[in-house]
Amino acid sequence: MSSNLAGSREPIATSPEQTAPAPTIHFGLGTLCALAAGVWLGGAEVPARLVASGYSPFAISFCMVIGVFLARWTLPVVMKGTPAVVRDLRRRPHLMLWAILAGSLWAVANTLTIFAIRDVGLAIAFPLWNTNTLIGIFWGWALFHELDGASGRAWARVIGGAAAIVLGSVLLSAISVHTLAGTPGRAMQGVAAALGAGLLWGTMYVPYRKAYITGINPLSFVTIFTFGEVGTMLFLAVALPGSLAALGRQLHGLRPSIFWLLLGGFCWVIGDLFQQYATKYVGISRAIPLSNTNQLWGFAWGVLVFGELSHSGGSARWLALGASGLTIAGAMLIAGATVSAAESASGVRAVQRESSRYRLDLDEMLRAQNGEESAGGERRPLWDVFIPIAAIAVFAWFAVGARVPQMPMQLLWTTALTAILLVVLAGCGWLLWKKTRFT
Repeated sequence: MSSNLAGSREPIATSPEQTAPAPTIHFGLGTLCALAAGVWLGGAEVPARLVASGYSPFAISFCMVIGVFLARWTLPVVMKGTPAVVRDLRRRPHLMLWAILAGSLWAVANTLTIFAIRDVGLAIAFPLWNTNTLIGIFWGWALFHELDGASGRAWARVIGGAAAIVLGSVLLSAISVHTLAGTPGRAMQGVAAALGAGLLWGTMYVPYRKAYITGINPLSFVTIFTFGEVGTMLFLAVALPGSLAALGRQLHGLRPSIFWLLLGGFCWVIGDLFQQYATKYVGISRAIPLSNTNQLWGFAWGVLVFGELSHSGGSARWLALGASGLTIAGAMLIAGATVSAAESASGVRAVQRESSRYRLDLDEMLRAQNGEESAGGERRPLWDVFIPIAAIAVFAWFAVGARVPQMPMQLLWTTALTAILLVVLAGCGWLLWKKTRFT
């Protein structure tokens, strides 16, 4: 499989012009983007708590995917314009299939997370599906030669961090079974669903990384990503519950809450865009662990806002907090593995392999890796205005008659965590624009 995706692991001779520094000039920016992604991805799953009210996980996931679809088409148009997106895709048409594959993996994984949240709650589910860190590290090393030439200290950080993540996940799995002792079967199903989501989300980064090695703009890649998401989710929502009519009945019952699910999908896209830039600038092996600090934010929303674990004993709460801290520490340990000169050279060789395979301009790819995208100079067409207006209209339509879910929530903590979301968006978004103009 490695030979099909990123070439053999044998080194390739390079000329001096082809051994330019790997894209590490934005390492700090990529790190900040990954941390910002953690904040937004942690909050985006909050609407999935609606499953506690008895709604179908398939219908909930379908609504979130529609919100994702609206956001993935609106944000790139606002930020770069459709001519830039079309130009980018025409230069790299082979990536369309990879984007659809990534979207399909996301849709299945997102549906599994709905089941996991229903069965074991946000505080437990987040750390379990964040085992995608381990999957991502493996694929980054095996397919894209990340960590090749890394120092022994860097490898020790990676191995030690991976062990901490596994141990923390095992502890949280045990807590979920004991705290839901009345329904052990459901607890185990939730654990399995969360781990399955982690497997798929870790693999989803393979198309991500392959795309950004070729220099495609993340905003262009995600527009095609949506077709895989919507198509797969429509199939799941129709085939598994029974029929299209059954899905229609479920959506009718969800009508007062659809707005919140669309909003959740929109928030998820903001986090994912930060994560996409992080993957581009620091690679899979570092972007996933850092963005998986969403576990901390998921734990905060679950415990502080929804009162999860409130009926558990003090020892269970402290153990859950300690296990979450352990997995976060493991992720940070991995992310702290510094990039050596040899690893940077390996990154350049990975770009070369993609350049040779698809006959792309190597200099242009290296410039794109460093956030230096060539300007297209196109004038924005009229539909660049209509697309955002149409998306706003859909949100406004469902906002009419929307009701706040009847479930216990701590308003003070909800307000505080929402304020953090907005501050992170403004700060990191401004810095990303200043440094790269969203390239």
